Amino acid sequence: TVGDIMTKIDANTVATVHYTGTFPDSGEMFDTSRQGEPLTFLVGHRQMIPGFEREIMGAEAGETRSFTLEPEDAYGHPSDALIQEVPRSMFPADMPIDLGMMLMSDAGPFRIIAITDTNIKCDFNPQMAGKILHFDVEVVGVRSADESEISHGHVHGPGGVQHESEKSTEGSNPSCNIDKSCCGSD
Repeated sequence: TVGDIMTKIDANTVATVHYTGTFPDSGEMFDTSRQGEPLTFLVGHRQMIPGFEREIMGAEAGETRSFTLEPEDAYGHPSDALIQEVPRSMFPADMPIDLGMMLMSDAGPFRIIAITDTNIKCDFNPQMAGKILHFDVEVVGVRSADESEISHGHVHGPGGVQHESEKSTEGSNPSCNIDKSCCGSD
């Protein structure tokens, strides 16, 4: 059958985990899956921060792992190259701009860190850049990925991308392209 049970997390397996992430210096929780569905991802395809994958390698369903990651193994260190001054005219004239505001662009999310009459300073560094992160992880399930998941670089079906061809048996799937750009919304 597709997705035979595999006992240990390794590259090209589908891992399903519950996790809680905290900042070790304060104990403050920054993220958790415990109030909802567990997280399902394809291991070894850069879907998770590098240290997270490294620390759960070899784990089996039912196993728990607890680990702390330095910035190098998480979101990296902040980079001045990711801070840009943008002319105010690049934003809609009627758009309110506030210090600390998070916005989305074609280049990804950014935070407003300074405002003048003519320019807006935008920080494109990940919010977690420079932070030490602690994770408590429970492995809920592990299975081998099928060939289409490996070639597409993501999980299909429950917990993953639902392609039209998986929802019905008619026709081809227009959302799954040759260039693997099928991760968009259906």
